[in-house]
Amino acid sequence: MADIYSIIEKARKTGKVEKGTNEVTKAIERGTAKLVVYALDVEPKEIVQHLPILCKEKNVLCKEVESKQKLGIAVGIPVPASSVVVIQSGDAEKDITSLK
Repeated sequence: MADIYSIIEKARKTGKVEKGTNEVTKAIERGTAKLVVYALDVEPKEIVQHLPILCKEKNVLCKEVESKQKLGIAVGIPVPASSVVVIQSGDAEKDITSLK
């Protein structure tokens, strides 16, 4: 099974991905989120701690990863990303389904 970072990268290249906790939160609330990924090493934790709860309420797949640095790289930015959301899966559709 593909790791989360490579799934994000694949979705970014072939689908649509948003980054940043505000964008992620909006996508969950709008119902456009397919997969939400947040980093465990975010400080302060409050920045992302509402995401799993919101995902559960809206029945959105939510995963955590160790590194915001690696998450930033996966989403194609030169800075760390606290959280990202896949809006359109693109070629990562099967990988995302296999995470459930």
